[in-house]
Amino acid sequence: QVQLVQSGGGFVQAGGSLRLSCAASGFLFSNVDMDWYRQAPGMQRELVAGISSRDITNYQDSVKGRFTISRDNAKNTVYLQMNSLKPEDTAVYYCKTDISWRDYWGQGTQVIVSS
Repeated sequence: QVQLVQSGGGFVQAGGSLRLSCAASGFLFSNVDMDWYRQAPGMQRELVAGISSRDITNYQDSVKGRFTISRDNAKNTVYLQMNSLKPEDTAVYYCKTDISWRDYWGQGTQVIVSS
C-alpha cells in the first residue's frame, strides 16, 4: 500500500535551518509529483512547495529563496531544505502525493521556529 513516512523537523531558532524528509513506498515514486504542505495552528493547510516527476519545482512566495524541494528517485525520497527560518514558518509540515485521483499524506512533522 502507499506509504509516506516523514522525518526531520523539530525546534530551531530564527535564522536556522532544518531538513524534512519523506520516504515513499508502495508506488512508482519517479512517476509522480510530490508536494510539501504546512498547517499552522488555526490556519488552513497550505502548499509550500512542489516538485514534478520531471524535477520542475514551484514554491509559495513566502518561502522562495529560503526553501528548496528536491527528490532522490533512487531512495524514493523527497526533501524540503528550509533555511533562514522565521517564526511564521512554525507549523506542522506534511508531504503529499496524489495517485489515481486520490491524495496520500505523510503523518506530519512539527517545525517550531523561535524568535
